[in-house]
Amino acid sequence: MSADSAIAPEPVAVQPLSVDMRRLTRVGSRPSFLDYLVRLWDFRQFMFYDARARIQSGTRRDRLGSAWLLLNPVFNGLTYFLIFGLLLNTSRGIENFVGYLVVGIFVFQYSSGAITSGARSIRNNKSVVQAFNFPRAALPIGANVRELLRAVPLILAMLLIVVVLPPGEEITWLWILVLPAIMLQALFNLGVGLILARIISRVHDVTHLLPFALRAWMYGSAIFFSYERFVTHPQILAVIKLNPLFNVIDIVRDCVLYARVPQWQSWAVLAVWALGALGVGLVYFWKGEESYGRG
Repeated sequence: MSADSAIAPEPVAVQPLSVDMRRLTRVGSRPSFLDYLVRLWDFRQFMFYDARARIQSGTRRDRLGSAWLLLNPVFNGLTYFLIFGLLLNTSRGIENFVGYLVVGIFVFQYSSGAITSGARSIRNNKSVVQAFNFPRAALPIGANVRELLRAVPLILAMLLIVVVLPPGEEITWLWILVLPAIMLQALFNLGVGLILARIISRVHDVTHLLPFALRAWMYGSAIFFSYERFVTHPQILAVIKLNPLFNVIDIVRDCVLYARVPQWQSWAVLAVWALGALGVGLVYFWKGEESYGRG
């Protein structure tokens, strides 16, 4: 027997190690819906500060900076006033047509911007989605928070214009009702944005159709004409009154221009649309959580 073989260590037996596979999760897997909501809540500060930072940097290269947030709807309103109010005379029969038009343009533009930003949030941040692990709904929610923050000076400017421009509306306690109306509108915008974000993440062509759909939606929301004057068919009238954006605009007009309490039917339709769109949007977006960034 050689010296090397005399001092060779005895082989150590391999002991099996049991692993509880139930505690392991696949990287990037979709959590349960409630866990997903908890994770989104944990990212709330990131979404808010990211939204605020993007607002501050969005118009930094423009000479007028953040003033364009106000100038864009003002120029849109002026254009529609010249075309529809003066040339086509849709203002006939509408009390305070300038205020009527301003409320419609400003309120609709908020929804248009929020839905568009939310819908494109996944596609526009594809590199971030592929590089980091976080609940993807944080992107469309952050986009909607950003548009809501942008809407604050717009709504204030809208109220100021209504007070200053002739005939000049008086400030009443009903103006407080604008806040819950805008919050319900924000929930609706978020729900629609979540639904479209998942669709556009897979079918990018929908992005090109979105501006046309929003433009048709605008014409169907009675922004620069009175629906009673042009629509006499009862079925079409019923469809218009089920339009959530028509209802939020109508609520704001009742409170700001006509000093009357909005009808409960308008609140009910808007609330159903807002909560329904948010619920469907969250579940629909969550079901596609594992697919984002792969297309």
